[in-house]
Amino acid sequence: MILSFRKNYGQFITSGAQLLFLCAGARADSSAGWLVCLALTALISLVAWMSTLRRRRAITDTPTSRIASAAQGYVELSGRGRPPDPPLSSHLTTLPCLWYRWRVEVENGKRSKTVDSGESEVPFILDDGSGHCLVDPEGAEILTRHEESWTRGNRHYTEWKLLINDTIYALGEFKTIGGASADLDARQDMNELLSAWKKDSSTLLKRFDLDGDGELNEQEWGLARQAARRKVSEMHREARDVSDTHTLTRPRNGRIYLLSNIDPNRLARRYLLWSLFHLAVFLGALGAIPWALSQYP
Repeated sequence: MILSFRKNYGQFITSGAQLLFLCAGARADSSAGWLVCLALTALISLVAWMSTLRRRRAITDTPTSRIASAAQGYVELSGRGRPPDPPLSSHLTTLPCLWYRWRVEVENGKRSKTVDSGESEVPFILDDGSGHCLVDPEGAEILTRHEESWTRGNRHYTEWKLLINDTIYALGEFKTIGGASADLDARQDMNELLSAWKKDSSTLLKRFDLDGDGELNEQEWGLARQAARRKVSEMHREARDVSDTHTLTRPRNGRIYLLSNIDPNRLARRYLLWSLFHLAVFLGALGAIPWALSQYP
């Protein structure tokens, strides 16, 4: 939950850290204090600028693929969200949904403490008209416009959701499992099948010991291998007749895994504005270093 919170609210946390360091520099009232605080502000702003710019480029530079024809690897998808089976209900409001996150805080004066939080990790289905893709929300950055907050007594409740039939924008690792794309090894499967038959020697002899001497000669072993080859061929044919299962998961190479019901153009603009803000703070912090040195010689 903490990781997800940092992912989704990282821009606000970063801005708060920048402001905190600037306030600390003002309270330090010395050149050394200002230099340390301005350097930390510049460093945080640089990292935040690179992070937001990376997200914007991932959105703008990755072309949208169709599920039925998407290449294996990093893709951008867009389609309607369909519920899992059985349907998922949100934790606090019990509304049918694709995904949810919740937080419960207890307010004590001006302070609040989180006493309960979490999020769902049940995969849901993305349907773009050409096919279906099973989306695993675990490890994803999830941005949603559906947020509800309310207060009862001294407790403050907040819940975020992706709702059924939302248009879901997704960036992640696309992989097709089973069906025609199944990776099958006929030689290995035949050897494993023969090994399994050897363990049940009585059945093996009953099937292939033609002369009844209690052992399989070379000709009889040849018949067993032919039968195993036919069996494996039949199993592979049945496996390839099964429909492909398309999945979207967190990329293993560290690339951005993003799920959202917000229009991608709006997301790209948001990240552009944040990147410009962090760049301005970075340049401002660097530019303020000579001023700090001149103020406190």
